[in-house]
Amino acid sequence: MNEPRAAAPTQRLLVEERRRLIVEYIEGNGRATVEELATRFGTSTVTIRNDLESLARVGAIARSHGGALPATQTFTNDVPLNIKETRSHPQKQRIGQAAAKLIKDGETVILDSGSTTAEIARQIRQMKFDSLTVVTNALNIALELSGLPNIRVMMLGGLLRPTAYSLVGPDAEQALSRLSADKLFLGVDGIDPLVGVTTPDPLEASLNALMIRVSRETIAVFDASKLGQRSLSVITPVQTLNTVITDNSAPEDMVDALRGAGVNVMLV
Repeated sequence: MNEPRAAAPTQRLLVEERRRLIVEYIEGNGRATVEELATRFGTSTVTIRNDLESLARVGAIARSHGGALPATQTFTNDVPLNIKETRSHPQKQRIGQAAAKLIKDGETVILDSGSTTAEIARQIRQMKFDSLTVVTNALNIALELSGLPNIRVMMLGGLLRPTAYSLVGPDAEQALSRLSADKLFLGVDGIDPLVGVTTPDPLEASLNALMIRVSRETIAVFDASKLGQRSLSVITPVQTLNTVITDNSAPEDMVDALRGAGVNVMLV
């Protein structure tokens, strides 16, 4: 009697999960060949080539002859959220854990849209609060926190940005202007000590600036790859940030510049 053949877990990976792991592998190793990735993930070279072409189209990696290299960007574009979530995922998880620990029972917090703030929402799901109010402009974050006991979710209205699952524009700003929050967890597309905090979308920048104004404390959350990056629209100078939470691969000169601007920097 033949024994049932064990299914290889890597062969059963969902497409998005496999592509996230491919990006992590390439970033961690500096490069990868098609054959190397096919062996690692237990799939065909044709499938891997399709993965790499898809990831290259949205800027998650850079194609090279026979394989791929990490993406190198100095000016950030409006990358779709599902691709952002493939980048620096372990670091974002650590940042999300550290950020969630700063939330106190009974507070009102704003969670900005973004892949790192989504990790904060996932951490909140595992915590016990007697009372917590979360204000967000992100559809995915609102869904993540829906149905949890003792957590009230307030969703801002407005114009949908499909790439980020976020709501922006005058309607979102009008709703936000009537609120007050204890803490804002601000997602960051680019941060430069001289230019400030930036995002690709002007409407997002305007709403983020208002989030800062209605919050007692602003905590920027981002992986170290965002340091030195610049996007189209400036949200705020770095001096208005109270705290930055980033990963421990952050360049020392950037960390020193932020601390020199009076920002508390947490490395995780």
